[in-house]
Amino acid sequence: MIDALPPLREVIARHDLRARKALGQNFLLDLNLTARIARVAGDLSACDVLEIGPGPGGLTRGLLAEGARRVLAVEKDARCLPALAEIAAAYPGRLEVLNADALGLDPMAHLAPPVRVVANLPYNVGTELLVRWLTPPQWPPFWESLTLMFQREVAERIVAQPGSRAYGRLALLAQWRCAARIALRLPPEAFTPAPKVASAVVHLTALPAPRYPADPAVLSRLVAAAFNQRRKMLRSSLRGLAPDIEDRLRAAGIPPTDRAEDVPLEGFCALARELARPAG
Repeated sequence: MIDALPPLREVIARHDLRARKALGQNFLLDLNLTARIARVAGDLSACDVLEIGPGPGGLTRGLLAEGARRVLAVEKDARCLPALAEIAAAYPGRLEVLNADALGLDPMAHLAPPVRVVANLPYNVGTELLVRWLTPPQWPPFWESLTLMFQREVAERIVAQPGSRAYGRLALLAQWRCAARIALRLPPEAFTPAPKVASAVVHLTALPAPRYPADPAVLSRLVAAAFNQRRKMLRSSLRGLAPDIEDRLRAAGIPPTDRAEDVPLEGFCALARELARPAG
């Protein structure tokens, strides 16, 4: 046991916390495993931690037991609040629970820097939250690092390299501004109920500045256009971005006959800079 609180199966049974598919819930009950995930985030003793979707609080307990200065747990499902209140009582002054939808919340009203995000994200909002955290109006963002559980397929898209089928918009968004790695892989049976797919924990550390210069809006538009028709040559898929797209591709050092999955991050940033240049 990582603390004196009851086992999670007992907590779930006592509070009747059956996971709800509509909320993307899959509970992680092994407290040794939740402590391992907390350790992936590094030394948390001087950090506030944002956790989204704590459910019955397995990862919450791991974060607190591993020494997090303070945890802000955002939980949409009101059924989980009594279980989380028991954890707050066991760790006085170190856990704040908000019954809220993470998609509509500004967490910085409740957090003090430095901030790290650690979460077993609900499957139905995980990718949307990640994209928001990777595309703030200013960089560096409010967080130092993200330690996030995803379906394995999503995790592999985040760390994918050029030439692979998983390589796409998510890889470019993540790797432009972060160092990203898969830290843990988990089988379906680690969860209750067991999902149909394996999961993985991704650790992303915010870089002080993007790896290569590019206007974020131009880069985002470019990457979306390129991968929306990923099997087409870039001279075709990007035609709508500039009438002289072939010239701009060559100026960026990219053969116009390449496809999106062939182009590394540096190439997309070079092309974004070319596209930001006035025509002529």
